[in-house]
Amino acid sequence: MEQNIVIIGGGPAGYTAAIYSARAILEPLVLAGYSSGGQLMTTTEVENYPGFPQGILGPDLMDNMKVQAERFGAKIIYKDATKVDFSKKPFEITYEDEMAKAKAVIIATGAGPKKLGIESEKRLWGRGVSSCATCDGAFYKGKEVAVVGGGDSAMEEAIFLTRFANKVTLIHRREQFRASKIMIERAKKNPKIAFALNKTVAEIQGDGKVTGLALQDVKTGKSSNLKADGFFLAIGHIPTSDIFKGQIDRDAEGYILANAKTETNVPGVFACGDVVDHRFRQAVTAAGMGCMAAISAEKYLESIS
Repeated sequence: MEQNIVIIGGGPAGYTAAIYSARAILEPLVLAGYSSGGQLMTTTEVENYPGFPQGILGPDLMDNMKVQAERFGAKIIYKDATKVDFSKKPFEITYEDEMAKAKAVIIATGAGPKKLGIESEKRLWGRGVSSCATCDGAFYKGKEVAVVGGGDSAMEEAIFLTRFANKVTLIHRREQFRASKIMIERAKKNPKIAFALNKTVAEIQGDGKVTGLALQDVKTGKSSNLKADGFFLAIGHIPTSDIFKGQIDRDAEGYILANAKTETNVPGVFACGDVVDHRFRQAVTAAGMGCMAAISAEKYLESIS
């Protein structure tokens, strides 16, 4: 059966696109994936999503969106898309051993933070380990936190965290930063920011919540401990876009290129959320883009009918 719209991805962008397209009676098929809900599934408290003055748990917010999409007739399948063919119409999307055909496709596969790859990082993720200062910074009022990274994002995260924390330690494995001069100067002039250079994070300490970091000097090999109530990764993000390689235009980092209407270079294929957005990466901006993609897809379907 040919679908009007197949939505690939089940985070805030995908579910919002599903809500809008379902309400337009387009009966979208959502391939939400095995990790349905996206990055918010690893976030404990979400305090900056409009409409929840007391905050809401990340998984609860995603479940609410899912239920809302289903209420209007969206069909949700918890399988990952593994292959696409946008070279012919209807478009073909393979998931496991099945295939869906669609007149229009909305890509909302998101992105994930680059991680250190150590066991304690996984164990304490969402319990003091985060990749979003904007999301979680307010939890560290009057406390001490650490940021790892050497680019503009790391500087921005560290500077932002000084609004809440008493001390922010910026950890970098080299002596020189990749960040722009102006961002380095701003960080250095901030009295709340300390620097731990030529250091790597060997372990994140804590049982149930972060209490500190074990650092290793890359030159001497010496170990040291750093007190920290929170630990933020700012070493980059990886867009989930590998299956679209050769099918639609992406930039050098793998982010899908889309215009202000969320249109890609392939008519009928739209992209929204963190797989497009390498700047804001917020649930509310992803949801907004999901709305835009659904409306754009609806207009496209009208134009070809």
